[in-house]
Amino acid sequence: MSAPAINAQRLLDSLQELGACGALPGGGVNRLAFSDADRLGRDWTVARMRALGMTVSVDGIGNGVAVYPGSEELPPVMMGSHIDTVRTGGLYDGNLGVLAGLEVIATLRDAGLRTRRPLAVAFFSNEEGARFQPDMMGSLVYVGALPLAQALDTSGIDGATVGDELQRIGYRGTAPVGQPQVDSFIELHIEQGPVLHQQGLPIGVVEGVQGISWTEFTLEGNANHAGTTPMALRRDAAYAAACITTFVHDLALRYGGRQIATVGSIQLTPNLINVIAQRAVLTVDLRNTDEAMLARAELEVLAYAQQTAAAQGVTCRQRTLARFEPVAFDPALVNLVEQQARALGLATLRLPSGAGHDAQMLSRVCPTAMIFVPSVDGLSHNVREFTTPEHLAQGAQVLLQVVLKLANRPQSALDF
Repeated sequence: MSAPAINAQRLLDSLQELGACGALPGGGVNRLAFSDADRLGRDWTVARMRALGMTVSVDGIGNGVAVYPGSEELPPVMMGSHIDTVRTGGLYDGNLGVLAGLEVIATLRDAGLRTRRPLAVAFFSNEEGARFQPDMMGSLVYVGALPLAQALDTSGIDGATVGDELQRIGYRGTAPVGQPQVDSFIELHIEQGPVLHQQGLPIGVVEGVQGISWTEFTLEGNANHAGTTPMALRRDAAYAAACITTFVHDLALRYGGRQIATVGSIQLTPNLINVIAQRAVLTVDLRNTDEAMLARAELEVLAYAQQTAAAQGVTCRQRTLARFEPVAFDPALVNLVEQQARALGLATLRLPSGAGHDAQMLSRVCPTAMIFVPSVDGLSHNVREFTTPEHLAQGAQVLLQVVLKLANRPQSALDF
């Protein structure tokens, strides 16, 4: 079966239309998971799926899966990603993977083509983890790595629970979790980093996802007058937090390689200019493609936080927010992505993903791979996030080519 050309303008239009759900003044999108804006985005996406003749199901965590029949009743080849965003998100993060999947279906439908295996397109709930943690919650539940009841009982940063919010927006579905069981999974995504843009390359062949460790530290000291308390007598939670922040940054530089470390949030109490902070709550985000190095970094940060707290006379407790080991994608699928991109005359680069994705969760239950397209200036989680129309279309075309090979192969093995 030869591959028809995707309709690039239709793909661009769909990104703009979905982007209107939760649109921010001046550009960008705020579509936090299970919010009213998320409901609007879900409604738009489900309507688009049904208009393409797909059968749509929603499970207990709100994952939406649409299936387009094949000529045989076999496990489907799945495409997809997520449609929730951070508070100041862009048009492409996650959305591209879902809408490019629907564009693949629309293109095949227009051409009157049907693959041997069915095709599925999914949007997974709460991939971002911006309102409810952990991130990639929907795909974690889908693959059985997070119990549904535990996920539904999760409280968000605003005090709401996942179960209540899903019920409120009408997306606490009844379909069985983890269905359908899929043949393979391919996710198209913007890189969210600068490498492809800097090197002028259109396609990233993603070999895997680095491990992620999120920890929250709570430091408790003593609030006191900033002008009358001698430095030697202070129990300053803010100072301890600042020491940890500096240590985390220096640790990443000392490790080198692919070690990344970030303190992304610090909250002080009472947060007043003339009062020594009684409490500091900070988050530490550690990432590495090497599990042993990641675990070593975790131990170093924990030991330093405890030692610093003790030296400053403050207490320290920690809470794990998320922990995922590095994931290597299926070698045969990685090779297939590279082959199909090059068959289209597109230059490629093999690279790991610095961000977490639903694909890393799906890799627990089926062969999985990802396709990256460039992010201009490496911007993402930003209203100025941008990928050129040409690169969006090229990524979607590679996705179509890969899906056709997967869905039409005669054997069950991934042998191309």
